Amino acid sequence: MNAMDLDVLQHAHDWVTAGHTVHLVTVVQTWGSSPRQAGAMLVVREDGRLVGSVSGGCIEDDLIRKAKHNELGNTAAPLLYGVSQNEAARFGLPCGGTLKLLVEPITNTHWLDQVLAAIRDHRLVLRTLKLADGSSQLQPTTADQKTALSDTHFHSVYGPHWHLLIIGANQTARTLCAIANALDFHVTVCDPRQEFFADWDVPYATLVTTMPDDTIVDMGVNHRTAIVALTHDPKLDDMALLEALISPAFYIGALGSKANQAKRRERLKLFDLTDADIDRLHGPVGLAISSRTPAEIAVAIAAELIQVRNTLAMNTQKAAV
Repeated sequence: MNAMDLDVLQHAHDWVTAGHTVHLVTVVQTWGSSPRQAGAMLVVREDGRLVGSVSGGCIEDDLIRKAKHNELGNTAAPLLYGVSQNEAARFGLPCGGTLKLLVEPITNTHWLDQVLAAIRDHRLVLRTLKLADGSSQLQPTTADQKTALSDTHFHSVYGPHWHLLIIGANQTARTLCAIANALDFHVTVCDPRQEFFADWDVPYATLVTTMPDDTIVDMGVNHRTAIVALTHDPKLDDMALLEALISPAFYIGALGSKANQAKRRERLKLFDLTDADIDRLHGPVGLAISSRTPAEIAVAIAAELIQVRNTLAMNTQKAAV
């Protein structure tokens, strides 16, 4: 769950506590080209104040109008936009785009308290809402669980869907943590060097001080994990990469020039890695945008993470068809 979605739930909590009439709106399903994907959220109150996004803007305008005119209802119900070409054009949806939303009145903060606590603990939680009476249940889940709506229940998942492990608590890592947090990553920073971690105070990441290779073995890497080595110290980066390259991580990158990357690949060949294993390494890490400063490098890395993640998602969808 990215920072904006967390902000949506926190505002929902605060507005209900303050006595406002509040509706949570969630994208349930999309057809064609849609600005936001399933699970995207916004919260709107009776005076039209809104946080979050479910489209490019025009649908938000209509939801604000409905909220001000008390037209969003007192029970959870689906709402469809873009059914016709005229409606798609009216609401600024791409040609053929259709959005199914669930509009839910929020009258108490009990479930929000639990969900917000789970998110802060970097835990995924599944909420099952019973449409008939508005009751809901929470339970642990996995990132593969999808947002779904049936005739009787709505299933929504809250919490970080992806995990980024950064090797090295340096300035590039600081910026990358903030960006990755907004991109739905739970971020872990690993650095066993006391001179680097002693003053680490980034709120967007969990700091661990074990050896990077041990950290990778212990953390349970899966197909939603990305690993980026940023220390420039072969004793740390290379040992981490030896474990990363045989893991199911969807992205593995390492900082360094093309010349240094060539040397690293030669070192990795001395170990029990295949050419295919070594070819999984993104090095130099990040998209080639002529980045120089720590902030620019962090942007380049984040951009490549998005590119690889979205390409994998599209390929998975095509394979499922």
